[in-house]
Amino acid sequence: MMSAAMMLAELAPMAGATGSVVHAAVGGDVAIVAIVFGTLSSIFYPLVRAWARRLENRGAPAFPIGDVTERLDRIERAVESIALEVERVSEGQRFVTKLLAEKAPSQIPPAHP
Repeated sequence: MMSAAMMLAELAPMAGATGSVVHAAVGGDVAIVAIVFGTLSSIFYPLVRAWARRLENRGAPAFPIGDVTERLDRIERAVESIALEVERVSEGQRFVTKLLAEKAPSQIPPAHP
């Protein structure tokens, strides 16, 4: 059985000036594994996530209809009351604008030297 030192001694002449063959082989394997796992995770992660969400929401009802109708009624009443208030404010603004337009223009005093 050969020791690791003897195996490295045999591979050292093959390595040349760039580095060890052992490091090149290990680096290539790591790159291949990283590429394979990266590709698989980018494909399967969204699928598993969607499947988990589907399982999670399977037993729950879509939405409680009675609660939604009550909320929509309250929102509708609130929007109507806001519309009335906006109309009152705009009537007041039109009235003030009319008064200011009918008012006689004031005389500007001459400038002092």
